[in-house]
Amino acid sequence: MPPTPPTTGKDRGAHPLEALVRKWHTSDPRRVIGHGHPIGDFLEAYDWDLLEEREGFLRVACHLPAQVRNPRGDLFGGFTPVYADFIAVFTGRAAHRGEPPTTWLNTASLSLDYFRPIKDHFVCEGEVIHRTGRTRHIQIRFLAGVGAELLALAKATIVEAPRAEPET
Repeated sequence: MPPTPPTTGKDRGAHPLEALVRKWHTSDPRRVIGHGHPIGDFLEAYDWDLLEEREGFLRVACHLPAQVRNPRGDLFGGFTPVYADFIAVFTGRAAHRGEPPTTWLNTASLSLDYFRPIKDHFVCEGEVIHRTGRTRHIQIRFLAGVGAELLALAKATIVEAPRAEPET
């Protein structure tokens, strides 16, 4: 189980999952996430532009912060799966991000193919391509822009896990 965030008056008695989500939630409809998520903050996801969101689909304009660039200034290949995983989980909750979570979304597998270097600004599209029970198969496309050249392609298998009640 992930560590429980520090308790505030607002979070006392809340389930750890709800406290975490409340911490990084944003009311800005142009954003996917606010500050406070460890990976989101590292990727500077709080500055991404939400271009489209509907059930099973998410399109986001992303950028490359300095800490994820290789010496040429492109996205360092090892960080590409971090973006893919992050987009996959948020795609799994697309159109329901404002609702209290009832499950964890766990990544069971992730595969990735690289086609071109990913530079400065790019678009990530996540789409649920198949769902069976608690399992979602999500395709993540890294594009040079909306409808532009495909830079990388990922496929993630995400499994819903019941949230455990907090230990007392």
